Amino acid sequence: MQVTRILAVRHGETAWNRDTRIQGHTDIELNEHGRWQATRLADALRDEPIDACHASDLLRALETAQAVARTRGQNVTTHTGLRERCFGRFEGHTWAELEHRFPEESLAWRKRVPDFAPTGGESLLQLEARVVSTVQEIAARHPGEQILMVAHGGVLDILYRAATRLGLQAPRSWELTNTAINRLLWSPEGLSLVGWADAGHLQSEHGKTTLDERHA
Repeated sequence: MQVTRILAVRHGETAWNRDTRIQGHTDIELNEHGRWQATRLADALRDEPIDACHASDLLRALETAQAVARTRGQNVTTHTGLRERCFGRFEGHTWAELEHRFPEESLAWRKRVPDFAPTGGESLLQLEARVVSTVQEIAARHPGEQILMVAHGGVLDILYRAATRLGLQAPRSWELTNTAINRLLWSPEGLSLVGWADAGHLQSEHGKTTLDERHA
């Protein structure tokens, strides 16, 4: 049985990441540091066999994927199913603002209540269903190949949980670093984890590691 190898990557940094503002489906471009991260990612993957490049259609993910694709003369295929979780009225706010304005909803988010959805947004259950089905659909097109998949923190969190069979409410202990390289295998039986959070190409970066959705 042929498997699909997946290089799963979170987009580079944006101004809203730096300001700790919730992005969700709000379309924010990379900042200067994010573009540097994307360039370093492209350099790190230069000698990797990549048969196809896929990305969320949101600009921060697309720009990151294009930095890799350009070095290889490839195009990027976009998928709305790889978008970040929609946070509805949470988007544009910092965590401190959310705790002040929507304390009950913020508590439900912090506790990772699976069926909780911010007003106008998605629940974790909805996000999980969307992401898993999208990744399965994409990976099934590439048996025996290796593909790049650039998405968002919430998407990468779902993929890690799916690959390690962890529930949605399990505390997070893994990193979701911007442009770190995460390696997964997909077969019709599901996802499995090969390697996670390889950020060696960002050795000169001194930013904090993101462990939750506050920078999504």
